[in-house]
Amino acid sequence: MINIKSKLPNVGTTIFTEMSVLANEHQAINLGQGFPDFSMNKTLTSLVATAMANDMNQYTHMNGYPLLTELLANKYNNLYGSSIDGKENITITPGGTYAIYTALTAALQPGDEVIVFEPAYDSYIPNIEVNGAVPVPIALQYPNYTIDWHEVKTKITARTKMIMINTPHNPTGAVLSENDMQQLQNIVDGTDILILSDEVYEHLIFDNKQHQSILRYPELLKRSFVSFSFGKTYHCTGWKLGYSIAPTHLMQEFRKVHQYNCFSCSTPMQVGIANYLQQSNDYLTLGASMQKHRDYFAQLMVNTAFKPLPSYGSYFQLYDYGAISDLPEKEFAIWLTKNYGVTCIPVSAFYQKPVNNHVVRFCFAKQFSVLEQAVERLTKIV
Repeated sequence: MINIKSKLPNVGTTIFTEMSVLANEHQAINLGQGFPDFSMNKTLTSLVATAMANDMNQYTHMNGYPLLTELLANKYNNLYGSSIDGKENITITPGGTYAIYTALTAALQPGDEVIVFEPAYDSYIPNIEVNGAVPVPIALQYPNYTIDWHEVKTKITARTKMIMINTPHNPTGAVLSENDMQQLQNIVDGTDILILSDEVYEHLIFDNKQHQSILRYPELLKRSFVSFSFGKTYHCTGWKLGYSIAPTHLMQEFRKVHQYNCFSCSTPMQVGIANYLQQSNDYLTLGASMQKHRDYFAQLMVNTAFKPLPSYGSYFQLYDYGAISDLPEKEFAIWLTKNYGVTCIPVSAFYQKPVNNHVVRFCFAKQFSVLEQAVERLTKIV
């Protein structure tokens, strides 16, 4: 056997795979992985089928189906008052995670430092490390998971190349405020620090809060890569389609990496989405629709010993289980799956160094009947 030196020696099987395997083994209700279990819009799937039937099955433009990128630019210019050009500033990608990886690969050199807020989506730090750069984790302030901007200032060095943000936030459901964006802008003004903003849950935002997209802030946008996901917006995570938006000079570097990796994404899906995108009510009402799932889950969970933490966006709700057990978070998640048939994700899995706040993450983007069955099991915990 010929060995290679691993670029990710500390990386094994993801917690999502591990817990899903355990859920299957114990016939547990899986509220771990972040995807909806209900059907997506039939009009959109029929538009994709029509595109296939109309022979839209060959490569489209490397940057994306031109009508789609044009309509996305119009969407964001109308939503946020930005000045996005579909040809220059948008590239369609096979998922939001790919967009994040490509932006990091385009921007980072060995030894560069990247500030990452933890708990962090699990791809961030491996993506930084595989590019030879150095993650600089900063813990969000428990229990509301806010950013201590003073601490951010203390972590800036001559090697700081990028700051990564995520709003609405996975796994916590926290959202950044207008003040947060102003603080970020104050920190990066006059520097060469880039920003990578993960906004895949942009429309999954609750309680009448406003999504503070980088696209609202011209001074931030000029130094930013912004990642989005069609999967999260249209309940089609298995399509693996997303996109990146960046100023022209950054997008040119992004596309240098993209053209030799993916090159071009699924044409009929892009055609279908382009023909559906003008039905703006679908994404504009998405937050209110998903909030019903959050609120129903919260209503059911009142009858358990779990205590909710605030969730203002995403598919996720964190719960404190301190009144139930002193087990560390991963051990508790395993115990819950084996003994009560409900699978969650330990929030400690989203940190590099061990933490134990007795908090786990549940995905509420499930049919009401599934949520009812899960909580019925959770109420039996004594």
